[in-house]
Amino acid sequence: MFRRRETKEYVNEQNAILWGTFDGFTWIRCEGKGSFLQSPALKDCAQSAEKDGQKHFVIDLEACTGMDSTFMGTLAGLSTRLRRTGGGVQIATPGAKNRQSLEDLGLDHLLEIEPLGAGWRGKVDEIRSSLKPYAPKAAQAMGERARHVFDAHRDLASTSQANAERFRNVLDVLKKQVPPDSQADPK
Repeated sequence: MFRRRETKEYVNEQNAILWGTFDGFTWIRCEGKGSFLQSPALKDCAQSAEKDGQKHFVIDLEACTGMDSTFMGTLAGLSTRLRRTGGGVQIATPGAKNRQSLEDLGLDHLLEIEPLGAGWRGKVDEIRSSLKPYAPKAAQAMGERARHVFDAHRDLASTSQANAERFRNVLDVLKKQVPPDSQADPK
């Protein structure tokens, strides 16, 4: 008989979220795989900074070895939320593979990828040396994790008709794992 193994740790030495606030923006660095396991820490970190009034974020993908759809949906949700308040998300050093993943889902229209006039240009090494690890408040319970994955895919599907079609089956499966009363878009 096989048992489902619970993942107690979302962020570890191989997969870390590092962060800091600098000159009007919050810098969040993803180290390791940007996945459904790491994206709750990314979301939690961003929401914590938003509560402190931050509206401009830079997501540093230099050390990110790849991204799954949940991680990219988390980025889409963050950008959509921030745009409503006059903020936004910029992507720093995504590398060819991550850039292609973002572009394949049309997220280059929602996120500013490597903007040439960004205020952080020329300060990247200084910023990276000042980052500190982000420790999530607590590991997510199974229901919370399902809700997070559902929300991320709903946000991703809402970015374009092509993504709505691409993620329709995923959302149908996830709806069965999330209570109906929590499926409404809270935005």
